[in-house]
Amino acid sequence: MCSTEALAARYKLRRHALPAPHTRQLPYPQLELPLQVTGGQYEPLTWARVAGWSDDDHLAAYRTFRTSCRPIVAEQGVSADAKALGSSLRDPCRIARGLDITDNAKARDFFERNFVPLRISRLGEGEGFVTGYYEPVLEGSRIQTDVYNVPVYRRPSNLFVRGARQSSTGLPNKGQVFRKIGRRKLVPYYDRAEIEDGAIAGRGLEICWLKNQTDLLFAQIQGSARIRLDDGTTLRLNYDAHNGYSYTPVGRILIDRGIIPKEQMSMQKIREWMEQNPDGAQELRRQNRSYIFFREVQLSDKDEAVGAQGVPLTPGRSIAVDKALHVYGTPFFIEGELPIDSELSKTPFHRLMIAQDTGSAITGPARADLYFGAGADAGKVSGRLRHTMRFVMLVPKSLDPMERARKLPVPDERPSEKIAKLYPQSDPHKDKPAPTTTPVAQAGTVAKPVPLPEARPSITPPRETRRHRRYQYYRYR
Repeated sequence: MCSTEALAARYKLRRHALPAPHTRQLPYPQLELPLQVTGGQYEPLTWARVAGWSDDDHLAAYRTFRTSCRPIVAEQGVSADAKALGSSLRDPCRIARGLDITDNAKARDFFERNFVPLRISRLGEGEGFVTGYYEPVLEGSRIQTDVYNVPVYRRPSNLFVRGARQSSTGLPNKGQVFRKIGRRKLVPYYDRAEIEDGAIAGRGLEICWLKNQTDLLFAQIQGSARIRLDDGTTLRLNYDAHNGYSYTPVGRILIDRGIIPKEQMSMQKIREWMEQNPDGAQELRRQNRSYIFFREVQLSDKDEAVGAQGVPLTPGRSIAVDKALHVYGTPFFIEGELPIDSELSKTPFHRLMIAQDTGSAITGPARADLYFGAGADAGKVSGRLRHTMRFVMLVPKSLDPMERARKLPVPDERPSEKIAKLYPQSDPHKDKPAPTTTPVAQAGTVAKPVPLPEARPSITPPRETRRHRRYQYYRYR
């Protein structure tokens, strides 16, 4: 009988005596894909295949791109949340910042020299989807009156977004949001109904006051607003935080309830219905539990709204994209038809846009919100956009998937037909001649019956013996 130490020593000796597993080298190197967009598919194109590319105003797109290049060039290191393009936009941005382009032909040449076009869409789909947004111009007051009695709140001090610093300007519009009670307890923040009913009233959070809740809702949907105060000055507001609840489009609810047909849906239709049905408007509004808090920004009437990238937006050239997938400053060529001139018009739209903003409802690789400026006219155009369009993403040449594909080694060539005849390959199983007769019984013969196997002997001990053994076991154990 071996001791425990002897068994352990023998096992250790046997374990070390085993040969090391054979590590087989892969036939081809593992190259990382240069571009990976979650949930997306893309197709390399040539510039000639980009429909409407030559008809666009590339100089306007170039100037908007240069605006985005300021924070991109100033950024140090690699972003911790690097997306598909990572920091690859720095090289085209450095080139653009060093050029002084004043004509359309040179601007087009800049994009063609520094980018490659890729058609992009959601996996399994061929087209993307666009909506529009604008900056509302509303009437308001710095103090509460009988006319202006709807408060616009700044971010409360007890609001926390998981993963973000409370001192940051413009907290993320996604993620868990908590309300702090005491020193340690965290609970979900108030929803829209609770805030409208006065959950945070009287705490000095009021920036200004508006005429009605519909004005506030539209300002929250757009993420910014210009408030024309009763003293003649203008107040500029920008998004600062949200309460943590997912955005629910009120227009979709009206469509599902059969109140407004889908083909007639627009922001103007929503506003008209809310003004005509104040009680129903309150119930509809509270279906969207999401609530936006604003901050006051120092902008003049001539300045455009500032997007999430921190640069002024350009009407007709700036878009909001999914921040989880894309990088600010990325050019997207969007092509199709939109009702720009009227609700029934099909205006050709072939335009190079720059990603400079984001929104909680903007999700997916080929999803964009087109910015049209400020005021009622911009609101009419953007309010009727809900259309499928084709997306072409401009990717810096350093991430060109075709260039990366050229680095993959070519598989070994198959042997030629002449060599195959000189050195034939034989298979002993295939080359074995087939039997002339099948092993089936010949006619007139009777197959012999197959004998059955003998029964297995019973090995169960008698009952008395088993009882005796059990008695002995318990007695001497």
